[in-house]
Amino acid sequence: MLTQKVFLRKTRRGNIIKEVREHYLRDDIWCGHPKCKECDMVGAINKSMLSENPKSVASVMKTPHFVVIDTNIVLNHIDALESEGVNNVIVLQTVLDEVRHRSSPIYKRLKDIVANPARNFWVFVNEHRKETYVERVPGETANDRNDRSIRVACAWFNKHWQASSGTKEHCAVLISDDRDCRDKAAAENVVSFSSRDYVESMEEFPSLVDKLRKKDEDGKGFDKKFLFPEHLAPAQINSGIKSGKYLKGVFYQSRTSYLEGTVSVEGKDPILIQGLENMNRGVDGDTVAVQLFEQEKWTAPLEVVLEDEGFDSGDTLDNAAKLVTESVKSKDVQLTGKVVGIVRRKWRQYCGMLQTNPIKGAFRHIFVAAEKKIPKIRIETRQADKLAGQRIIVAIDSWPRTSRYPVGHFVRALGKLGDKSTENEVLLLEHDIPHSKFSDAVLECLPQLPWVITDKDKMERVNCRHLDICSVDPPGCTDIDDALHAKLLPNGNYEVGVHIADVSHFIRPNTAIDLEAANRCTTVYLTDRRIDMVPELLSSNLCSLRDDGDRFAFSCVWEMDEQANIVSTKFHKSIIRSKSSMTYEQAQNRIDDPDDDSNLAKSLRILLKLSRQLKQRRIDAGALLLASSEVRFNVDSETADPIDVQAKVMRETNSMVEEFMLAANISAAERIYQYFPDCAMLRRHPAPPPSNFDPLVKAAKQQGHEIIIDTGKQLADSLNSATDGKRPYLNTMLRMIATRCMMQARYFASGTIEYSLFKHYGLACPIYTHFTSPIRRYADVIVHRLLAVSIQADATYANLVDKKRTEKIAENINYRHRMAQYAGRASVNLYTHLFFRNRRRDETGYILYIRQNAVQVLIPKYGLEGTLFLTKKKKNEKAEEFPWIFNEDEPSVTLDGQKLSLFQKVDVQVELDSTDIQHEKLVLSLVNPVFPGFSVPAAPACADDVEVDAKDDNKKRKSDSQVPTSETKKKKSS
Repeated sequence: MLTQKVFLRKTRRGNIIKEVREHYLRDDIWCGHPKCKECDMVGAINKSMLSENPKSVASVMKTPHFVVIDTNIVLNHIDALESEGVNNVIVLQTVLDEVRHRSSPIYKRLKDIVANPARNFWVFVNEHRKETYVERVPGETANDRNDRSIRVACAWFNKHWQASSGTKEHCAVLISDDRDCRDKAAAENVVSFSSRDYVESMEEFPSLVDKLRKKDEDGKGFDKKFLFPEHLAPAQINSGIKSGKYLKGVFYQSRTSYLEGTVSVEGKDPILIQGLENMNRGVDGDTVAVQLFEQEKWTAPLEVVLEDEGFDSGDTLDNAAKLVTESVKSKDVQLTGKVVGIVRRKWRQYCGMLQTNPIKGAFRHIFVAAEKKIPKIRIETRQADKLAGQRIIVAIDSWPRTSRYPVGHFVRALGKLGDKSTENEVLLLEHDIPHSKFSDAVLECLPQLPWVITDKDKMERVNCRHLDICSVDPPGCTDIDDALHAKLLPNGNYEVGVHIADVSHFIRPNTAIDLEAANRCTTVYLTDRRIDMVPELLSSNLCSLRDDGDRFAFSCVWEMDEQANIVSTKFHKSIIRSKSSMTYEQAQNRIDDPDDDSNLAKSLRILLKLSRQLKQRRIDAGALLLASSEVRFNVDSETADPIDVQAKVMRETNSMVEEFMLAANISAAERIYQYFPDCAMLRRHPAPPPSNFDPLVKAAKQQGHEIIIDTGKQLADSLNSATDGKRPYLNTMLRMIATRCMMQARYFASGTIEYSLFKHYGLACPIYTHFTSPIRRYADVIVHRLLAVSIQADATYANLVDKKRTEKIAENINYRHRMAQYAGRASVNLYTHLFFRNRRRDETGYILYIRQNAVQVLIPKYGLEGTLFLTKKKKNEKAEEFPWIFNEDEPSVTLDGQKLSLFQKVDVQVELDSTDIQHEKLVLSLVNPVFPGFSVPAAPACADDVEVDAKDDNKKRKSDSQVPTSETKKKKSS
């Protein structure tokens, strides 16, 4: 049967076009019931996704039945649908299509459930079954038509199965949270229930009700006091943004104060938001509309560290408001405002633990997220005793005006709190790191082993196997994506080659492996493992430029003169054979060995000589040499527990490799922009606004140095001159502060902004990209494809030359890259905590920041930063206050005439505080200088190497020399 569907479509110019499409209706589409004789009579498929004998698991419906769900059930309760106990569900095409249009992530999750045969989910194509298709009547909304379509399908199932069996043995039950829809279903003799009524009657699965999304009660419950202002409607927000009354930006919660956040607005300095009322239910990552205060109401960031502690039994903002009011205000004010509306929520599922209600038998509890930037969440659960001491996942449902905290629901439990595997899982989930195993579809894209280079490959590539090529990487590195060579030319110049793993040869566009790599975007390096962007066969074998055979490479080859000036540049696909895979230390030893006269040693010496000149030229141009605290762990070979931690050692060979990687990236950027001016994948680093440098300028001035920030060159020169022979670590700390003043570097499509904004501020170069690490970065894969087209080594495709598509890919890469960085730091923090468990050590540190109630101390030996609070607190006791005097101008804090000032050298005692089991933290206590009553005595000399067994309290020593080391790989690129 043929009918017609009529659509009204809006064109790009705003015109409305009426479209008429043919719509085919059939009477042989299978209902999905394995015992249906009616469908069998028309030759239906005999394999069913529904059970032959469904069991009723809900007491509200004694008769065996199948469940039909509407669209909102899927959108609101997908966590419950994914859970055990919800089976034999019919998903109508009407629902599937609407979910796909409204939420891609939920649509994917629903498809995954349907694909699992054990769940008995059946997709029924009701829009093409003659008896279940309904036309939209005049005056009927699309939503009302879809609801009617669902009810018609339910009624048809019941009639169809009754005709087939002659009984009402099995029936379809509608689950909907729309009361009006349920009332109409009852009038049409269709049994229906709300999600809560149905799930609460599933007595075999009592925990399932915890996973139901809580209703948004914003604007209801007028017997309660409104704590927050009402959010503006979308129309008000849009008109306000257009008129300039409001600004749109991303809200970022402060890491040090739960009463403070900032809104990042494109082209403006960050806008400070202080107080819960002004933050107005913004959650970290939300896109919000903000209204600026008048200038006389602008304030400065709080100079105190504030944590939201305790179980808030009531709903009040009074204490929070008082803390903001009493905080020290500074003359260094900045743009200040308040959140007036939410443009787009960035809510996700959060990991953390339950803070149980002190009232016995209560089922309303507080969830505390592992990420301190996330507010506490109210949830209802009847399994609090079971979940106590476990890491759990919770989703936010709403944030009513009457509640201090958002409202959410329990999703699932992860495992025991403090367990290393559980904490690693939390770390990955919290940073949205895709870490599941590669699918069969992805693995099918891999080449078959044994893989060999064919004669055709040899004809299409440049043979570089005769060159003295080597790789230089951190110890234990297996995903080697770059190698180098250098040789003297007859004319006195040098040939220098950077050879990069040709990953794009194996990852073809729009294949399953390409789509997976585009989703992951980056390899994530944790302390104890690596989460690859591509399968191990590529990352550690076929693409890794190891010294065990021939490999495909994409080579950038220069001719350079004695001053490292580039005379010519060429790119080509090649076949290489690495002569050696060296660590930085091994390469340095070969360079320094006067008896090593091999070709490889000569090549390394040429590379080092030229790299020094490249580096000096960058510095002369204004490139910044910044600093950070990177650490490595020595781990137990059996348990993988950390037994020692130390700062990374940097050698000249680190810098040598870095310089040639930077040069290759710049050459690649120039090439792809020349050939693809609108869609080149580039990377820019914006210049920070002057206000960002305030902490650096103030800190240097207090030490007697002037930092000029007008240009990158002046900043670099100022940092180079800010030295003190008596305090060799002063310059390093200034550079660390400067690092934190910088903006984030970002990938972008060249056609989306003007050329003047391409500049990379930190590297002082006008154009830059990433070309040198395609094994671990998807941006490099895109650059390789563009380069291959430019040298006619490969064909182009539509998405590659679409700047909108490239910009969308760049945005995802930026997000994944940022999350990978955060995950790496969180992994270091986790292992640092494991290391200091049952240990107490005295270490030398330097004061990096000073706040009103705390001092931030850098411990160079470990690359650690810890907070020394200016109060003393014992377990289950109130903190002991001391009359510290805070001087914001210096900055410094003084107690009884003694002073702690910026960059001062101190001795601190480091140990792990586990009193807050959710947020274990390193606690610093001051040992020296001695402040009577505040400082603590030095730890026993033997405490450094003693680990206390929790069972028998025996003291055991472990020899570091007997334990192998592992190091997090930090590759050489910006």
